[in-house]
Amino acid sequence: MNPVKPNRLIHETSPYLQQHAYNPVDWYPWGAEALERARREDKPILLSIGYSACHWCHVMEHESFENEEIARFMNEHFVNIKVDREERPDLDEIYMTAVQLMTGQGGWPLTVFLTPDLKPFYGGTYFPPEDRWGRPGFLTVLKAIVELYGKERARIVEHAAALTQHLQQLQQRSANSETNLLTPHLLQRAYLVSLESFDRVHGGFGGAPKFPHSMELSLLLRYFRRTGDRDALQIVEFSLERMARGGIYDQLGGGFHRYSVDAQWRVPHFEKMLYDNALLVWSYLEAYQATKKSLYRRIVEETLEYVRREMTSPDGGFYSSQDADSADGEGAFFVWRPEEIKRVLGERDGALACEYFGVTETGNFEHHTSVLHVPYMTEEFLAKAQMTESEFLLWLARVKRALFAERERRAKPARDEKILTAWNGLMISAFARAYQVLGTEEYLRAATNAARFCLEHLKQNEKLLRTYKDGQAKLNGYLEDYAFLITALLDLYEANFDLVYLKEALALSETMRQLFWDEASGGFFFTAHDHERLLVRPKSFYDGATPSGASAAVLALLRLAEFTGRADLRALAEQALRSHQIYLERSPQSFAHWLCALDFYLGPIDQIALVGEREDQRTIELLRVVRERFLPNKIVAVASDDQLLEWDALSPLFRGKRSREGRPTVFLCRGYACQAPLTEPEALETALSA
Repeated sequence: MNPVKPNRLIHETSPYLQQHAYNPVDWYPWGAEALERARREDKPILLSIGYSACHWCHVMEHESFENEEIARFMNEHFVNIKVDREERPDLDEIYMTAVQLMTGQGGWPLTVFLTPDLKPFYGGTYFPPEDRWGRPGFLTVLKAIVELYGKERARIVEHAAALTQHLQQLQQRSANSETNLLTPHLLQRAYLVSLESFDRVHGGFGGAPKFPHSMELSLLLRYFRRTGDRDALQIVEFSLERMARGGIYDQLGGGFHRYSVDAQWRVPHFEKMLYDNALLVWSYLEAYQATKKSLYRRIVEETLEYVRREMTSPDGGFYSSQDADSADGEGAFFVWRPEEIKRVLGERDGALACEYFGVTETGNFEHHTSVLHVPYMTEEFLAKAQMTESEFLLWLARVKRALFAERERRAKPARDEKILTAWNGLMISAFARAYQVLGTEEYLRAATNAARFCLEHLKQNEKLLRTYKDGQAKLNGYLEDYAFLITALLDLYEANFDLVYLKEALALSETMRQLFWDEASGGFFFTAHDHERLLVRPKSFYDGATPSGASAAVLALLRLAEFTGRADLRALAEQALRSHQIYLERSPQSFAHWLCALDFYLGPIDQIALVGEREDQRTIELLRVVRERFLPNKIVAVASDDQLLEWDALSPLFRGKRSREGRPTVFLCRGYACQAPLTEPEALETALSA
């Protein structure tokens, strides 16, 4: 039973923390009150970190944190702190690393025990309420910790101090920045490692569980662009096609689930994260540019329609995630039985739809239900169903509409409606890039609305805040908040060529440099210099589910250097790349976005400056020639003759450039060599293809 009186989490804006507000556990949010109590009473801290869309977080809450006996023991012996990892990635980074060092694995929910001075001494992930599956029960663990803490305190303190020292040493890692190893060899090494782990049967990399690896796919597209190696392109295409046909992709509503629990992409872990969908839009959009295959365009359009429909706030910002669970259980919103489909579509169409979507009596998920996936290539299904392609497309659209409408009557998964600056940056980029390639005005509108929201609500006194919900913006921005939003503003500038966005990106880059750059040894810290003092000051290192803040910052600085002609920005990015060069070679799959930044750094880079009116149809036609190509290492700027003076104050990019004979004119420079001015689309096409 829920207590009548909520705990302190009731005052938090995080949906994840509020989910625990009626637990009998005496939860604190991370803050001075909890930390002072731990010091004053000399009690160990039980730190629990999770997020709203996490299935096993919900399971542990129900089994342990709603259990009166377990809660009573926690309240008596520990100071209990609950953290939303999406609001506080700094804490998650520190204590996840600690648990990985202690146990060899990590994940969420993350359970860590700390001394009163915040040093970790034991931890794990999910614990069942009692001993089962060979795992100790949570109450068993709690009792053992209390006994150990009472009897062997000195040993615990010594162990915690040693672990903390190791955590601090990890933040000092850097490569020799004097050796010039920033060569295409690093990109080739990454390609060979990807080739080794590529699943030639099902696509993607490695076995189960299988994640999308969107950044690795984007890197392989760049390698293909650089070398012409079609095996790299084949890896990307096969993986994207298998994911698009799999259960990891929502076949009715669009958008991607977090990952697949099997190697075949059939059964997903059902949560949907904003960042996954943003990054996969990037990958599918680039693949569409490189191949012009309609499948990739369809996946982009359906995914962005899902985001517009389900994940966009009335004010324009993007929500964070949707849960794996709904009222009827994990995945219940998404799965089907044959009789349900036949009831909606009728016997004939229903049977055919079950065939197309792999829905069977035995099912592929719990309780003989099926996750929709597409086991057939289109040509195979056309032959089986004896349809023409046009008949099939009409039939499939009708079937999807009917099943989607039926599904909308079900209890929907909960949605985490906090708005995070970093993740909004990723999705703004997705919409802005999609507008550039596909020309859909709604995409530009979505990108500009979200950017306006971030700049109005999540920027104060020239600094960014991390999170917004219920009218309240709070918490200092992290490196990724700056880097991803700067990237988004650059993408938005290249979508509508409003100089406001370029100027804002430049201003935020200066703030980012002041707050996060490590003057002593180079590279970027995860937290700002005026951030709360924590156990260690982590550095933004690996690319994980999202690009690291540092790799995104490097690529953004390199792009800004091309726009502005500022050598200092390029030098800063180069120094950060050099500080990582050994790791780029040793573990390329953990640094895929870093390597995308390296690809840009190595060039050649196309500087495309167009003098002309944005609305002029001839300008639009010239831009179309640029945008339909996969040219990842480029910048595009547009200015009318009237804007050239404003540009001169910002950058030398348009200096000495004027339109020719009143016609929109392109000035193309590649690798520090500039071509003659171009006014005809055909001439521009030839120049870009050279």
